[in-house]
Amino acid sequence: MRHNSRRFALVASVLAASMALTACGGSSDSSSAGTDGTKLKPFTFQLNFTAGGFNAGFEYAAVHGLYKEEGLDVEIIPGAGSGVTAQMVASGKAQIAFAEAPTTSALVAKGAPMKTIMTLYQSSPNQVTTLTSSGINSIQDLKGRSVGVPTGGSQTAMMPILLQKNGLKPSDINQVGLPKESLVQALLQKRVDAILGSTDSYGVQLEQQGAETRNWTFADYGVPTISTSVFANSEYLKSNADDVKAFIRASLKGWAAVAADPKAGAAAVKEYFPNSNEQQSLAELNAVIPLLCAGGATVVGKSPDESWTRTQDLLSSVDLLPAGTDATTYYSNDFLPAESEMQQCQDGKPVPLTAK
Repeated sequence: MRHNSRRFALVASVLAASMALTACGGSSDSSSAGTDGTKLKPFTFQLNFTAGGFNAGFEYAAVHGLYKEEGLDVEIIPGAGSGVTAQMVASGKAQIAFAEAPTTSALVAKGAPMKTIMTLYQSSPNQVTTLTSSGINSIQDLKGRSVGVPTGGSQTAMMPILLQKNGLKPSDINQVGLPKESLVQALLQKRVDAILGSTDSYGVQLEQQGAETRNWTFADYGVPTISTSVFANSEYLKSNADDVKAFIRASLKGWAAVAADPKAGAAAVKEYFPNSNEQQSLAELNAVIPLLCAGGATVVGKSPDESWTRTQDLLSSVDLLPAGTDATTYYSNDFLPAESEMQQCQDGKPVPLTAK
């Protein structure tokens, strides 16, 4: 792949900032030896966003020693958006990370050497949000209005599909690029008519501030794509297959635990990242849990092949992916446990694991 110097500089600066943020937290698996007395292997995991309930399963696994049981000393690093995180892996600034599958797939289609290896959000949390006082009562009413979109986020790339599915063109709206941390206030202060956000983050913040909103989720309005996933550099996967499988096993146990006990998940985020807001993390996690078994998934962590095909078809319809590509180009299930060992889904919900 070819990247210009500005992109590399951005990625490097985001990584440095993320490392600084991590100083506020730390690995709870940092003991020099595992449960069997062997030395733990350092393992760095890059998030797509800041610490919160939307990534609580990983913090739980770290805080409760699940990674240590697998022989790993895992360090979790905050991110600045799926787009930035995907570029970090594509450029070799990170090796294994968490980001939206459509964003990473778009880079794979351009030659980035990486694969999605575990999908947690089986449906997108992305949504368009406006205040009820705005007079916007449908997606079509966005025509001629301003929509705040997050810089570096995955939502922006997906917006053309939502518009197309609802009879609009990108030129019909005024997209206003804004830093993620200013989107909510921009809407509340009516500097934009709507924002492109998500149920698990911006929606939570608006609810906590008592805002009355209308929301149009991507999944319900024509864009039912798979979403946030673990992905990694292809060469890294070849050289570190056993470590990656161990990380996936422990992470799935962590997500099973927080799905069963969201308060424990929020507490784990707070313990790992002391500057996080525990109540907000709890609300975010509660918004995420329904996504774990959405879209016809039968187990937590693995998307059905047909979900990948549907996502490929949707993205290719607006030229975000090349048409006619085999969806397996973008993902591999080789690093997942056997389905019989994974948490099952029933009636769209995770089935609590039997205590062992």
